[in-house]
Amino acid sequence: MTDETTLAKRGRWAVAAMFLANGFTMGAWAPQIPLLLPRHDISEFTLGLLILVLGLGAVGSMLFSGRLIAHYGNRAVLRTFALAVVPVLPAVVFSPDLPILAVAMATLGALIGCMDVSMNANAVDVERKLGRAIMSSSHGFWSLGGFVGGGAGSWIIKHWGAEAQALWAAGVAAILVLGAMPFLMKETVTPAARHESAPKTALLPRDPAIWLLGMLALFSMVPEGAVLDWAALYLSEELGADHFRAGLAFAFFSGAMAIMRFAGDSVRNRFGAVQTLRWSGLIAAAGMMGGALAPTDLIAVASFAISGLGVANMVPIMFSAAGNHPGLAPGAGIAAVTMFGYTGILVAPSTIGFVAEHVGFRFTYGTLAILLVVVALLAGRTSAADGTRAVPA
Repeated sequence: MTDETTLAKRGRWAVAAMFLANGFTMGAWAPQIPLLLPRHDISEFTLGLLILVLGLGAVGSMLFSGRLIAHYGNRAVLRTFALAVVPVLPAVVFSPDLPILAVAMATLGALIGCMDVSMNANAVDVERKLGRAIMSSSHGFWSLGGFVGGGAGSWIIKHWGAEAQALWAAGVAAILVLGAMPFLMKETVTPAARHESAPKTALLPRDPAIWLLGMLALFSMVPEGAVLDWAALYLSEELGADHFRAGLAFAFFSGAMAIMRFAGDSVRNRFGAVQTLRWSGLIAAAGMMGGALAPTDLIAVASFAISGLGVANMVPIMFSAAGNHPGLAPGAGIAAVTMFGYTGILVAPSTIGFVAEHVGFRFTYGTLAILLVVVALLAGRTSAADGTRAVPA
């Protein structure tokens, strides 16, 4: 085993720790959200605007993250923003008034967004060096971090309060980030080549193919948000589920997705990105359509779990394809696709709610199944994701 391969394997676990820290921070943030209402004496509408500010901060930062990565490299950008993320959750929780809270939430979104793009770009470099896929399991670590951060974070809030939880979360994130930083892998391009390409890096790529990838990422991400935000209401209102069963829809969807993400790299390494995406899209569509047509709540829960198995590896493949897109630096491609996908996530919840109010959730989930079929039909557009060949030392 060469020294380069050893460094790449260490880098693989280092970037996995960064995904874990990012997901953990967002998971710890989730149970803090409802506590903002009484703390700042605000309405749910105002809280919705604050969450939108966080999302806009994330999407806005993604516009510039590609340029930062082109100039300084994804390892340097990832180190910087991962460290900067650590104190921001306590800053949000300890904000004394509404204006400072809004600034803190926008900052949280911006830093998480830049960290998101740079860690995906670093994962692409690790894939290139190792000559095999690692993106799906990296996103699996993100899901694991979200589960631990949300579950343990909720318990700590209950027993010790929101402030203690925020400090605890920052401490755990700091340990993960500081432990991973020395082992992050260097870029597979030389600093000279990166700086030479930096002036050519546009704020928004002009290649229409990368925006088509962004659209496919959007079609792949919206179903996850639709199950997260609306499945419980669908099961309770249209299928007569009680509170417990209604809550199982996203739990089983998310659990199936996390399990499949850890298995996804092996599947993709064996069958290739295009075939994996094609079958993933069809499985996800079948599950989503099953949820739309389900006669009972338990069949709907099982259908959403099947959909989660399909959705799991779709976005990781999009990111690998964007990071290997010809003519674009990995950071620029991933930034464009991530921005497009997350912009849709900001708009999708309210749009789905509006549509479902007028035509019902069955029609809405059926339509999402069609979008997933579209992704399967256009799976060939992600062939660049298999450009994970090892780069000579």
